Amino acid sequence: MNNWLKYGLIGMVFAISLNANSQKEEKLVQLSGVVVSSDSLQEMPYAAVYNKTVHRGTIADIYGFFSMVVQPGDTIMFRYYGHKPSSYIVPDTLSESRYSIIHMMTVDTIQLSEVVIYPWPSKEAFAQAFVEMNPYEDAMLRAQKQLSGQSLANIASLVPNDASLSFGNVTNQNNTRLYTMGQSPVNNLLNPFAWATFLQKWRSGELRRQ
Repeated sequence: MNNWLKYGLIGMVFAISLNANSQKEEKLVQLSGVVVSSDSLQEMPYAAVYNKTVHRGTIADIYGFFSMVVQPGDTIMFRYYGHKPSSYIVPDTLSESRYSIIHMMTVDTIQLSEVVIYPWPSKEAFAQAFVEMNPYEDAMLRAQKQLSGQSLANIASLVPNDASLSFGNVTNQNNTRLYTMGQSPVNNLLNPFAWATFLQKWRSGELRRQ
């Protein structure tokens, strides 16, 4: 009985010493860096940075900068909307306690299949509406005249410059750019309604008169 107790105490001391040595050899590294886009090198604010090995993460700041404590060999995952998820493995040959990186992420372009939406329930209804359409109604002619490029240019020349209008214009441009972010821009040459309007005006000679 004394021998079993003796062996148990020796094994416990040996296990404690191994655990202490492993903790002593455990190396921590302060990993810092900036997340940027590979095509423009623009910083990526609030990108998600996740340590897959220990299941801990952080969020980059508005400049794409992040900093977190890792260990050599850890796998770091990066995610950002409109970009492909990517990973980075901390080198196991680091000799310093601090390490800095610049991590680039690739834009993820999604090609969506074409979807055409018609206001008519069937092709027959579209053909009937197309044939019966009268482009020479008085209200339509007045609207075309008032919305012509020359009329709009004359009205715009009378409007004074305004800071709120300039800000609204820039905001609209940014919204238009974000509308097609991550996909191909809209091509109006494939718009069937625009082609139908053009063919109507061409057949009626309205383009020649203008």
